[in-house]
Amino acid sequence: MIISPTYSTPERFSTDIATQAYAVLSPADVSHYTQCEMNELLALNPWWDDLPPDNWLKDGGHYRRRRHACFIVDADEVTQTPHRAHWQPVQYNALHGGLFRMFEPIDPAMIATPAWRKLLRALGHTCSKIKNQQPWYVEAHMFRIDTTDGIGRPTPEGAHRDGVDFVSIFLLDRQNITGGESRIFDANGSSGKRFTLQEKWTLLMLDDERVIHESTPIQPLSEGGHRDTLVLTWRRDGFQAP
Repeated sequence: MIISPTYSTPERFSTDIATQAYAVLSPADVSHYTQCEMNELLALNPWWDDLPPDNWLKDGGHYRRRRHACFIVDADEVTQTPHRAHWQPVQYNALHGGLFRMFEPIDPAMIATPAWRKLLRALGHTCSKIKNQQPWYVEAHMFRIDTTDGIGRPTPEGAHRDGVDFVSIFLLDRQNITGGESRIFDANGSSGKRFTLQEKWTLLMLDDERVIHESTPIQPLSEGGHRDTLVLTWRRDGFQAP
């Protein structure tokens, strides 16, 4: 049985994150929240067809493709930083922690679109509304999880925190698959939520200091099954580093 999320509204989005440590916006409300027309958002989707393989998977899989870029978002100012490796400590990523993983950069043409800047500004304002105005250090990850191996794992490291302040997960597409359920657990308790993001440009935002999250594996319903997401992590005081 597929469980749908309970949706927030743009007006309550930051309040719901502050009170329950997560919130979900429908695609229509993402459009309103980011001040992007839906066709502007959907125009970004074709860039997910040009993601190179993730060659760092330590479980031996071939199911993940990705690109990566970093930004500093300070109020309405969005600045891309020089390309850098993605690094996490072992305490947050037991599978890939401690590695300097250099991924191919996000296409500059996508970053130059007005929609991209609008997304980062809107989310930056939400982060600052909850945890005060300040510069936010943002890592952007474009993911495609496919069923080349018969099964694809959106979170091969299991239920985890990312070691940041907030995590924003946009579902861009899911084709010919079953699975991919989002699961959120209280980091200091036993309560949890589970639901499946199904519509293009649905947004799930998490307070990473208060919850642990994962997405369940996907399996193919027919050939070409895949799940596309855009994950943006938001951190105070700089990017993660040893």
